[in-house]
Amino acid sequence: MNEKNYAQMTEQELREEIAKLKEKARKAEQLGIVNEFAVYERKAIMASAYLIDPKSIISGEIYRIDGAPGEFFKVEYLKGRFAWGYRLGGERYEEALPISILLPVKEGK
Repeated sequence: MNEKNYAQMTEQELREEIAKLKEKARKAEQLGIVNEFAVYERKAIMASAYLIDPKSIISGEIYRIDGAPGEFFKVEYLKGRFAWGYRLGGERYEEALPISILLPVKEGK
């Protein structure tokens, strides 16, 4: 198999890959295959992270978490396509989130 990893893909290839993964996730969900659905969802999120400029995520800033209404994440530092930090109001344990699920706190940005 001669598959490219996400870092080697062009923007167009990433968008096509994300569309394929989302379609596979949709089919798995329809068939009730929850674990397969989760795998494809996570792969699509990771592929999406390569469409975002890591410089757009700022250390020390607070972001909303896509798919987790009312939850906020404070970024401590970036490593690759992951933002390391902690969720506000939680146990304050450090975790890494793909940068593709971080949204600006201000709506419409």
